[in-house]
Amino acid sequence: MPEALRLVVFDVDGTLVDSRAHIVEAMEDAFTGLGIAPPTRAAVLHGVGLSLPELMAQLVPDQPLHIQAALADGYKSASFARHVAGSDGAKAIFFPGIRDVLDQLRADDFTLMATATGMSRRGLDRIIEQHGLEGYFQSTQVADTHPSKPHPSMLYAALGDTGVAPRNAVMIGDTSYDMMMAKAAGTHAIGVTWGNHPPEYLADADVIVDTTDELMTALATWIEDLA
Repeated sequence: MPEALRLVVFDVDGTLVDSRAHIVEAMEDAFTGLGIAPPTRAAVLHGVGLSLPELMAQLVPDQPLHIQAALADGYKSASFARHVAGSDGAKAIFFPGIRDVLDQLRADDFTLMATATGMSRRGLDRIIEQHGLEGYFQSTQVADTHPSKPHPSMLYAALGDTGVAPRNAVMIGDTSYDMMMAKAAGTHAIGVTWGNHPPEYLADADVIVDTTDELMTALATWIEDLA
């Protein structure tokens, strides 16, 4: 019997790349631009992974919807401006070992890859271009066209694009939103601890890993269990 295709889906911010400095700085720009005290770094990073409207609702629940929308627009503008200006924190940097993980998975003929991220299409495309990842992902799902995590819409779309069954797919992410999304979609879930949520927030993960070596071991075990 031929080996079945499998799908590895990655969150981006906090899982593949470290863009925390850029996110916090752009958020501060958005808030100060409207004369509102910026949230703490911890509050901002805790919400990474949510779509911007949900993130703003979490950060400033007492503000009216039009102010939350203005903050979301301000964040997008500030983020783009920092990229155009080439500010120090504008480039998203791979976490140690991540590029090797992507290269190993890409070399496997039976493994497909996808993204499921709270980033915009423009933001994801910029990271793919910065790091030469064209052709790595067979499906790229972003916040522009889906409900916010933990809704499973992005995973459903990635599964549909690749024709892979949920049991043959795994979601890799750094937040509780990623783990809950995977659970809702019926996929395997691996939580990584180098991102934005501490391990206790990853309770819905099937496996939690601290390093990329542990991630590759967890993926190898998952693949063996599929056989």
